Amino acid sequence: MSYRRTPFAPDEHYHCYTRGIDGRVTFKDKEDYERFQESLYLCNDNGAFDRSNFQKLSHSEIFTRPRKSELVAIGSYSLMPNHFHVGFQEIEEGGSSKFLQKLGTSYSMYFNAKYARVGGLFIGPCRSRHIATDRYFKQVAQYIHLNAAEVFEPGWKRGAVRNMRSLESRLKEYAFSSLRDYAGTPRPERAMLNPELMQLTAEDMPPLNTVLTDAREYYENLNPL
Repeated sequence: MSYRRTPFAPDEHYHCYTRGIDGRVTFKDKEDYERFQESLYLCNDNGAFDRSNFQKLSHSEIFTRPRKSELVAIGSYSLMPNHFHVGFQEIEEGGSSKFLQKLGTSYSMYFNAKYARVGGLFIGPCRSRHIATDRYFKQVAQYIHLNAAEVFEPGWKRGAVRNMRSLESRLKEYAFSSLRDYAGTPRPERAMLNPELMQLTAEDMPPLNTVLTDAREYYENLNPL
């Protein structure tokens, strides 16, 4: 799947992705993953953002804080050790760029302070793809969720999977993607997802086992033994 920098526009849907500079790990432990999830929620706000206002709140409490208004409607996301994917719809003009800029700055400042480093953490602006067709819209959320397969099956993109049933189960339990929210697992992180967009996405989203089987066949044909 190719990506390019695309202009954002209100009411349109996008799939955005970026990774750490030089392939560096951007999420080293549970605290890092949870901090990025918190940033996905807090930075998606048209109001002023000051992280110090939330320092004494627990991870769960963060997602109960009111926001002025959303910049984008987040429909899906997935975090991996050195990159992340997020699918969203722009709500107000300029909202996508503002959200992504706030998100990158907030998390990079946290990461640099924690690990005593300086400079940018992610590669340039997010690469983005306009979700311009119904077919792509129906598939994109599960594609985003499927990226975490590499966490459990390092040979995934070579078509090597030890246990498909186990992989499906582990993906459904993965705490750092929105798949658990679509599976109906009650948790505070669901607050970062826009309910209307989530409902629309879920209507025609293909089952995970079907997507896994199709993807494995694709990678097997791409990398024959």
